[in-house]
Amino acid sequence: MMSLRRLSRAYEIQSVLLHYGLDEFVKGTQLGTITRVLHLLQPWNRKRMKDAPRGARLRHALQDLGPVFIKFGQMLSTRRDMLPEDISNELALLQDQVKSFDGRIAEADIIRYLGKPIDALFASFEIEPIASASIAQVHGAILHSGEDVVVKVLRPGVEKIIARDLDLLAGLAKLVHSRFADAKRMRLPEVVEEYRKTIFDELDLRREAANAMLLKRNFEGSPDLFIPKVYWDYCHTKVMVMERIYGVPVADIKTLKEAGVDMEKLAEKGVEVFFTQVFRDNFFHADMHPGNIFVDISHPDNPKYMGVDCGIMGSLTVEDQRYLAENFVAFFNRDYRKVAQLHIDSGWISADTSVSDFESAIRTVCEPIFGKPLNEISFGQFLVELFQVARRFEMEVQPQLVLLEKTLLYIEGLGRQLYPQLDLWKTAKPFLENWLKDRMGAKQLMDEIKQQLPYWLEKLPEIPQKFYQAIDLVPKLHSNIDQLNQQLLQQQQLSAQSNRFLVSIIIASTITICTTMIVIFAAVDELSLAAITTSSVAWIQAFRKRIR
Repeated sequence: MMSLRRLSRAYEIQSVLLHYGLDEFVKGTQLGTITRVLHLLQPWNRKRMKDAPRGARLRHALQDLGPVFIKFGQMLSTRRDMLPEDISNELALLQDQVKSFDGRIAEADIIRYLGKPIDALFASFEIEPIASASIAQVHGAILHSGEDVVVKVLRPGVEKIIARDLDLLAGLAKLVHSRFADAKRMRLPEVVEEYRKTIFDELDLRREAANAMLLKRNFEGSPDLFIPKVYWDYCHTKVMVMERIYGVPVADIKTLKEAGVDMEKLAEKGVEVFFTQVFRDNFFHADMHPGNIFVDISHPDNPKYMGVDCGIMGSLTVEDQRYLAENFVAFFNRDYRKVAQLHIDSGWISADTSVSDFESAIRTVCEPIFGKPLNEISFGQFLVELFQVARRFEMEVQPQLVLLEKTLLYIEGLGRQLYPQLDLWKTAKPFLENWLKDRMGAKQLMDEIKQQLPYWLEKLPEIPQKFYQAIDLVPKLHSNIDQLNQQLLQQQQLSAQSNRFLVSIIIASTITICTTMIVIFAAVDELSLAAITTSSVAWIQAFRKRIR
């Protein structure tokens, strides 16, 4: 049962949705009936923006509902192939143009958290934010050393707002999980818990600063990705100062084309940067919506990405890395049987699943889109068919892969916008094949030996002593085994005695009961005592044979 707080928040959410007239999105569906009931419960709730376009109303509703809903809108905004243009354009504003909070409040928070007046911290500070997103906003500033920087500040009270909505999501997830058998494979409570960890990590700006520095080191000197410098002396859990960049927003396709940027190369680099992060470094930017990505166009023929907002980063286990890489390569080679077998081996579907049936289902979904450029693929239809396959074979959601799947949606959506003719498979396949070759080949073995060699050499002098101790333990081990065998034998003897005692009780009780019954029947039938005795002995002998 939902708590009063959860019910209150659910009521607030549906009030906002009705307030902006979003019930029009579900007219003619089963949900439409529910919204009519909700209207009856709130007769005073009328559309405040009844004359505004539907996209604007949806954007304002998500914005009013808070960070969790804004992030959902950001993700949807990257999938222009799945949404009408008017809605996509409005939701794109949620990437960096969410309604800002008062710059004076931001200034006061910076002073409070960093413990110094603004004039002591910066040579100049822009009171008007240059960007505003779901959990923070960004102000321009100049350090006394002359460097241009941006100052990121968390929204006031954002932790409580997020905690409230996550509590509601957790309650709904548990409710759906317990009431609907088909929902169990979705593992919704685990997915919500994984999201809770992710988003609360994002609220710690020192963690984000550390993420940014690691990502920067991973791509140091790279011609493909640049990460701005972090100024640690100006960082707090709620404030972060970093180098200001001057790139073109990746969603500004018009400016990129006017600058003569090689769009095909830019799109291919996006795919390569993503796979490099996931497989080479096992540390990937998991919030790659267009508001966090810029392009350095100083060399249009060789453009470079510039990434910000490293609050959400992902990593995989070694096992998941290998399984995913093998899955991708098998898919690129159209080896659907191997894809099916890998899913079974990894435990993502039941071990008793028919490999042939699963292979056939995967082929049916994937073959029509294989080798096509992105602009010829109906991603919405592809998702629907994938969900149907997952449901048929009871494929469980893997909560640890949700971040990766979300990032893949971003990357694929970004590729569509930059270069719709991009062949995603052709770009990714060589990278993954080389990664698997390096990972499972002789070079990887030698690298691991080199890494372990200093440790082995350090332990080498201890080996004779360890060997002697092992030999010395052998007699004690034999003695312990003998004692254990004796204890087991004693337990077996006691168990046998107990069984014999129990059987004796059963036999004695049965004899008494049967003899009494036979006497009664014999008296009725006027049988002799000899007949009674003979019948009793025969019955007892038969019973003893049965229980042996």
